Amino acid sequence: MSEHKYEVIIYWSEEDNSYIAEVPELAGCMADGNTMLSALENVHVVINEWIETAKSLGREIPQPKGRLAYA
Repeated sequence: MSEHKYEVIIYWSEEDNSYIAEVPELAGCMADGNTMLSALENVHVVINEWIETAKSLGREIPQPKGRLAYA
C-alpha cells in the first residue's frame, strides 16, 4: 500500500453500485471497489499515479494535511 498520508473518504454510491474512495487534497483523485477495502486499495494505486503524473507535468504536489475539517 501507499505510504502517503492523505485523507481518504469512503462512501457507498447507489449510482455506481460500488464503494467510492476520494482524496480531497488531490483534485480528481478517486477510485472505486466492490468492498470498502478494495476501494481503499485501489485509491492508493491512484494516489501514486496522480503524484507521478503531477511530477511529470511539473505540477506542485500538495503535502498531506491529515484530517480535514468541513463546516
